[in-house]
Amino acid sequence: MLGLAAVTMVVEIVVGYRTGSMALLADGWHMATHVGALAIASLAYVLARRYATHVSFGFGTGKIAALAGYTSGLGLGAAAVAMVVESVQRLVDPGPVDFAASMPVAFVGLAVNLASIALLEQRGEHGHEHAHHPHERHHHDHNHRAVVVHVIADALTSALAIVAIIVGYVSGAAWLDAITGIVGAAVILHWVASLCRTASADLLDVDPAGERQRAVRAALEAMEDVRVVDLHVWPLGGGRHGCVATLLAAAPLEAEAYRERVLASGQIAHLTIEVRRCGGEHSAPLRAA
Repeated sequence: MLGLAAVTMVVEIVVGYRTGSMALLADGWHMATHVGALAIASLAYVLARRYATHVSFGFGTGKIAALAGYTSGLGLGAAAVAMVVESVQRLVDPGPVDFAASMPVAFVGLAVNLASIALLEQRGEHGHEHAHHPHERHHHDHNHRAVVVHVIADALTSALAIVAIIVGYVSGAAWLDAITGIVGAAVILHWVASLCRTASADLLDVDPAGERQRAVRAALEAMEDVRVVDLHVWPLGGGRHGCVATLLAAAPLEAEAYRERVLASGQIAHLTIEVRRCGGEHSAPLRAA
């Protein structure tokens, strides 16, 4: 995918400048961000696997994917803003466009993007075929999601470029070429906002709407004689979560009983539970696990 994207990027940018096609040029520069995203994604997977058991990563390397996805999102957003600026300049000061010469390259760009989407789908199915919750794990792989967003955005800009070039070739409406760049950039920015929002939630240990924390609290307090006095649930990356809980009980059970109840409530990969006997705020821990 990286090789295909790199070659296509160079061809589209060179032909875009020579023919004056803003639609093709925008697709080429967007393909450049796609090349960068693929490079970042590849590096993220290599680092995550290499340091998976390293002592420096106390909770694993799951957040490397979130960091890579967020970084890719920022790069894609910057490219979209540049597309808008260039397109507006073309609207204000339009130049000649060689639609006939740019059309074949636009079709090649679309074909490369469709082939990339097919390769990504194969990777997604293979990478998650053994997961207990494959759809959830796939959704939380921000690195893979960032690459998917890049490729789909590439395919969109390629399709828009083809439409603009064909209409311009038939009608001579060169202004549509610039409008295509603005429309494509707007859609890309919408996807970027969603990607950065979810990836940053993992990076900042955000439990969206407190859903996971409520699930853990409900599972524990459904047990007889249990009150949760302190609870922390945070994402570890890849759909996995960490949890630390302090419980009060008049007649505490073995800690394993509480652990089983929490682990049954969702994907908790790291769990620490402290059990205190009722008898005051500073009751000493009775059992912990």
